[in-house]
Amino acid sequence: MSHFTHMKTHFQNLFYLEKALTRLNINYNKQSADSDLSHTSLVIPQSNGYDVEFCWNGQEYELVADIHFWKQSYSIKTFIDKIGQQYAGEVVIGESQKIGFQPVKYQQNSDGSNTLILERWNNK
Repeated sequence: MSHFTHMKTHFQNLFYLEKALTRLNINYNKQSADSDLSHTSLVIPQSNGYDVEFCWNGQEYELVADIHFWKQSYSIKTFIDKIGQQYAGEVVIGESQKIGFQPVKYQQNSDGSNTLILERWNNK
């Protein structure tokens, strides 16, 4: 019997979610439900065939997985936390660049935290 779980997330931007997965070296495939790509899912393949997906629910990408067949190296909660941390960093970098900031340093620390330094020069 399958027990699919839909984990509540706050991942609303596909571009930043993809960047977070890439930074964490999590392999994924894009899967589109329609031709205009408005319902794109990110599928994380698992060796047992029970893939993990981030599916658009109309407001955000939620994690859909069968908890009995979870084969990632972290628990579901830790998995979401790690992706959330990377996603937040990608949002800060991307949105800051839109207003003229440039990343100077992005470092993953041994305690699990990240250090991000941005700069912007005043042209006055």
